[in-house]
Amino acid sequence: MTRTLFAALLLTTAAIPALAEDAPAEPRAKNVILFIGDGMGISTITAARIYEAQKRGETGEENRLSFERFPNLALVKTYNTNAQVPDSAGTATAMHSGQKTRIGVLGIGPEAEKGVCRDALAHPLPLLGEEVKRRGLALGIVTTTRLTHATPASVYSRSADRDWESDTNIPADQRADGCKDIALQLAEAQFDVALGGGSQMFYGKQQGGRRADAAADLPGAWAAKNGGVVVKDAASLWAAPMDKPVLGLFNPSHLTFMAERKPDSPEPTLTDMTAQAIARLKADSDGFYLMVEGGRIDHGHHAGQAGFALEEAVEFARAVQYAIDNTDPAETLIMVTADHSHVFTIAGYPKRGNDILGLVVPPKGTGEDGGDGVSPLLAGDGKPYTTLGYANGPGAVRGERAVPETGIRARQQSLVPTGIETHGGEDVALFATGPGASEARGVIEQNVIYAIIRKALGWEK
Repeated sequence: MTRTLFAALLLTTAAIPALAEDAPAEPRAKNVILFIGDGMGISTITAARIYEAQKRGETGEENRLSFERFPNLALVKTYNTNAQVPDSAGTATAMHSGQKTRIGVLGIGPEAEKGVCRDALAHPLPLLGEEVKRRGLALGIVTTTRLTHATPASVYSRSADRDWESDTNIPADQRADGCKDIALQLAEAQFDVALGGGSQMFYGKQQGGRRADAAADLPGAWAAKNGGVVVKDAASLWAAPMDKPVLGLFNPSHLTFMAERKPDSPEPTLTDMTAQAIARLKADSDGFYLMVEGGRIDHGHHAGQAGFALEEAVEFARAVQYAIDNTDPAETLIMVTADHSHVFTIAGYPKRGNDILGLVVPPKGTGEDGGDGVSPLLAGDGKPYTTLGYANGPGAVRGERAVPETGIRARQQSLVPTGIETHGGEDVALFATGPGASEARGVIEQNVIYAIIRKALGWEK
């Protein structure tokens, strides 16, 4: 062999890339935290970042919420198998089972008809919460809604109807077929921390609940079986032993809106609950999975009250920051997303730093009359309008339009009259940081989030 040929072979060999098995393995996550801002579409994120900063006296537009600093980002398609615009049950099921399904059902496949118990029993989907416990990890669920509400329920339950939160919610013609209500499923599930509202779903009438058995006490039965502790206010949560499972039920229904919360409220905030969950779950040497839902962002929007939604979103971002500050970034994958969006808009050419909850005031020298930078811009009917609005909802204008309300308690005007404002169908954002976060990229189906979690934990390639 000539020297020239030998040298060429050496060069060719050197150019061959390393075999896949020789490549360094991607780091695995010991812990995963999935934050779900219910209804936190991209327009909500934009408005919330402005609102958060304006509360500090800043203009707002340059601000970034805690999770907007994450290095990995994807857009997520949210549709259900039978709906262009989804609900929280179908979307949350996608994230916690790995499969999209129908609107309004939990943990069951799209072959099952909504509201039919036998179909639900015949088409179960895998549940991430069950696998987490089966593999020896700690499991936590935190929400500002009822623990039996759609998003938290997707972690641990299967139901033909998301509204079957208590046994009295199951229609009489379906009860005999063997389906369990969502509250009972939580009481029978394995978990380490579950914090939220919804006590009325777990108790009978003797304790202010809604269960058929007037003496029903599902939390008590859960505590006796699991050696756990049931807490009903923030002080009791702080005082609960750190080495025992904890079930926190802080309100008969959903927790109080941040905008209506009093300084002496006995309820913990979302950040408080997140802090307690992380402190308790991180004691497990095998790692943990924690789902944290800012559920009342959605409720503020449904009421057509953007200020309520934005207050919830700011608290949600605060909880995310706590998680960032109190977990090891080398071993914890943190993802922040929404289950769906809302028909919520930011419009009207307001000037930089304009009150995000106020009327549209254009920059000086702009607008039809030149604009003085102080006076609100007038619509075609001669009246001012707000920066924030909705395509539909209870704030719909009927007849002559009134001057709109402003401020945190205002109900924004909308176009189409509906009893409650509806969800939006556009993509939502997914932000990620930590081991496995690089999988959050491009435009993905919502059920891919489940695969990202499992891959980060080393459960699949």
